[in-house]
Amino acid sequence: MKDKLYRLHLMVCGGTACVSNHAFEIKEALEKEIKKQGMEDEVLVVTTGCNGFCEAGPLLVVKPDNIFYNLLTVEKIPHLVEEHFLKGRPVKELMYTPPAEKSPVPVLSDIGFFKKQILIALRNRGLIDPEKIDDYIARDGYTSIAKALTKMTPEEIIKEIKEAGLRGRGGAGFPTGLKWEFVRNAEGEPKYIICNGDEGDPGAFMDRSIIEADPHSVLEGMLIGARAIGAKEGFIYIRNEYPLAVQRMYIAIDQAREYGLLGKDILGTGFDFDVKVIRGAGAFVCGEETALMASVEGRLGEPRPRPPYPAQSGLWKKPTNINNVETWANVSPIINRGANWYSSIGTELSKGTKVFSVVGKVKDTGLVEVPMGISLGEIIFDICGGILKDRKFKSVQIGGPSGGCIPSELLNLPVDYEQLIKAGSMMGSGGMVATDENTCMVDMAHYFLAFTKDESCGKCTPCREGIPRMLEILTKIKEGRGELKDLDLLEDMAINIKATALCGLGNTAPNPVLTTLRYFKDEYVAHIIYKKCPAGVCNDIVSSPCHHTCPIDTEACSYVALIAQGKFKEALDVNRWVNPLPSVCGRVCHHPCETRSRAGEIEEPIAIRHLKRFVSDYERPNGGRPPITRVPKKYEKVAIVGSGPAGLMAGWELAKQGYDVTIFEAERVPGGMLAWGIPEYRLPKDILNSEIDAIKELGVEIKTNTSIGKDITLDDLFSKGYKVVFIATGAPVNLKLGILGEDVKGVIDPIEFLKEYNLEKEAKIGKKVAVIGGGNTAIDAARTAWRLGADVTILYRRTRPEMPANEEEIDETIEEGIKIEFLTLPIEAYAENGKLTKIKCTRMALSDFDKSGRRRPVPVEGSDFEMEIDTLIPAIGQQPDLAFLNGNTKLNISKWKTLEVDPETMATNVQGIFAGGDVVSGPANVLEAMQAGKIAAESMHKYLRGESFVREYKPTKPRLEVSPVELTPEEATELERPKIPSLPLEKRIGTFKEVELGFSKDIAIKEAKRCLRCDLESKGGKK
Repeated sequence: MKDKLYRLHLMVCGGTACVSNHAFEIKEALEKEIKKQGMEDEVLVVTTGCNGFCEAGPLLVVKPDNIFYNLLTVEKIPHLVEEHFLKGRPVKELMYTPPAEKSPVPVLSDIGFFKKQILIALRNRGLIDPEKIDDYIARDGYTSIAKALTKMTPEEIIKEIKEAGLRGRGGAGFPTGLKWEFVRNAEGEPKYIICNGDEGDPGAFMDRSIIEADPHSVLEGMLIGARAIGAKEGFIYIRNEYPLAVQRMYIAIDQAREYGLLGKDILGTGFDFDVKVIRGAGAFVCGEETALMASVEGRLGEPRPRPPYPAQSGLWKKPTNINNVETWANVSPIINRGANWYSSIGTELSKGTKVFSVVGKVKDTGLVEVPMGISLGEIIFDICGGILKDRKFKSVQIGGPSGGCIPSELLNLPVDYEQLIKAGSMMGSGGMVATDENTCMVDMAHYFLAFTKDESCGKCTPCREGIPRMLEILTKIKEGRGELKDLDLLEDMAINIKATALCGLGNTAPNPVLTTLRYFKDEYVAHIIYKKCPAGVCNDIVSSPCHHTCPIDTEACSYVALIAQGKFKEALDVNRWVNPLPSVCGRVCHHPCETRSRAGEIEEPIAIRHLKRFVSDYERPNGGRPPITRVPKKYEKVAIVGSGPAGLMAGWELAKQGYDVTIFEAERVPGGMLAWGIPEYRLPKDILNSEIDAIKELGVEIKTNTSIGKDITLDDLFSKGYKVVFIATGAPVNLKLGILGEDVKGVIDPIEFLKEYNLEKEAKIGKKVAVIGGGNTAIDAARTAWRLGADVTILYRRTRPEMPANEEEIDETIEEGIKIEFLTLPIEAYAENGKLTKIKCTRMALSDFDKSGRRRPVPVEGSDFEMEIDTLIPAIGQQPDLAFLNGNTKLNISKWKTLEVDPETMATNVQGIFAGGDVVSGPANVLEAMQAGKIAAESMHKYLRGESFVREYKPTKPRLEVSPVELTPEEATELERPKIPSLPLEKRIGTFKEVELGFSKDIAIKEAKRCLRCDLESKGGKK
């Protein structure tokens, strides 16, 4: 009887991830709707094993066209069946749409997740029903064992496996063929083989998925191995907590026995072999081969010393071969297609492919099979789509809980056994955990070491005593009680445990600690010295991530909580404890507090900057700013050079303590870049001037039109009685492009352009403008030129996620119709009669990764093109103008033409002179400049009072404790980040009216209520 032919096969993923998302219910719904439409003789629904793309499950692939559907629900099935399977119209809204793209990708093979994969162990992924042996046979299943039994001797099988270069996929990568040869040649009968399917690594599901998707591939590999070794009995060790894998393996064994592929006289060749499933109880240590054998024998799963190795004395003291699931799944294709084919894939010493489960902070988690030697970056970015929310990649932990953490600087690292070991990690069974900038590496090392401590059998002293001691030290560091000497002790202990532990668990358990010390030592130092967790994770030193992350110590948690209660004055007071420019920061701050907001891990971060702005704005029409009491001057005269955010902050801090502060400003208005670098549509000048006036009222004198080095020298300041000087002159000099023609008329300096308009309202601009760069200066210049009537295009050599400008500013730029040409590099400017007429550019492509973890843009050959323009504004970076030194070479200057200071104190090498802000750091942002001013003010006070410069660091704790607001169930379900109100587009043309309009009272309260109040969970309480 002929097999029935169907028009369509609907391959429903039946792996654990999809099943947990109701894949079986979706299959039932499909069958029901297909029958309802009368198509049961045309369309067949098939349950397959894991498709790999777990992030997008439940999955459905429609054969033969390979149309790929994802994120299915039972409710969507009737529409899908009617539109696609009945009417022939594929449903776009159910197809996969890559992150940050608008158009779906219909065909599975065109999806980035699948493109670079090579399937050997997963060769039948998504193509067969794992519970039907006939499906496996239809895909050349069991032809390899037939060949091995009828056409090859055991020695020839072993030779083929050795020449293929197959290495064990479960740990250290020992050559499989060599291991088989040891067992075959070992004295003693009977011989045994074992399939290690224990797989207890957090986040790992490679072996489980292979058994669920293709159990016969494992059985066939074991049959071939048994033939080569001379074994008649085998054991498959699977954790009982993997019920689907256990069930499908039992079904596969029964089917193989029924077909004469297990048991006596297999295929009439006289070869006998059978297997038994052993269900493990879930002890991680049983993944170690000697502990696993003890468990199979019915004893406590504890490792034993080696030698003797299992090849000589294993199960019941008989020669035993142990390989993991993936290794067995690779055997059949090698016998079928030959050693040369297999060894042509991979690297010189690491042949073939490797299956990885990639989880953590990637956009597309799942199961991937890639050729050995592929780079880490290709797996993380090309296959798995990069990091969630386009955050910065930080590390990938490879090899299970005993694997090492590989940093962004090694994204080009080829993934093979040797390279991973050289980097301090290991292949292990193939688990990958990707992390982003919000991951604390100290906490991560602590987590994995705690896991191995709990899972250790405690049989040997290094594990039993050493790992808990290491964990104690890590706990101290996480809690802010660590000392620098602890780092040396940690490293020494880790090295000794690796060298002396009894089994593989102990030998590798210190890897997460050693690699984080090697690549992320600065995070350990931050915890120990500065009581800072850069990721805002460690609760003992972090009250709330938003507060902890603020460079000037603003208690965002407190003022947001007060806003939720409608206490707006009190909320503004909290801001003014540490910030003289809350209205300014509410508009132009780069809000690092929001990037660490824990609400942002599950939804959108709290709009902290906009809440700051709200309380600042709310004050003006509701009584205005209260009068400021001038602080009596009781201390020495202090001179500050530059009235930008660093200078204003330092002056405010010192004036509060009673110092006689004078700020010298070269321009005619105070504020520095705040006044002449940021356009009014972002920062209205009346807002800035109001906050500068408050600083003046406190007692700070600001002398404008006074240029240091021209009107007065640094030496003059000391001779006039100033006891200390703070230099905060910024970085106002634009960098050159370094291309031909950039000196022609029409190429203008962005800083001068912004200054001319913001101060004089007389900036000259052409009609067709190109702006080069991706920072805030480039965006400000482009949006200013657009408001002056120009047709503006921004040229940026990288991609949008890499633009350093504020995300909101980029969105507004695009909304205003300003074009942004990404991956574009200007290479030459052309002029006629000395005036700019066009620019030549080349397209860029992303290549390998640089040390920051970003892809390097490289020119695309033959992609040059020209743009007709009359104005070019290169905004690629700035540096300080040190002309004020007037030849004074006493101050140390870096190769970047910045002033060198002690970062702890902001003190220069010249006694009495301090410096901070962009003149030291290079172009940064408002908040970082204010932080420098705050540190400098503290240091100048200590200097003048004769106190030690040593700074005292404490864990971040709020001064104020604000009770939480209780939400009704309706409020809790309705809360979401509001859209920021903005000026309609038609009202922006030709004007510099403020674009962001701010929250209303009701919206502000509602948004503040969305705060998770993680400050209430911290262990340290108030300051």
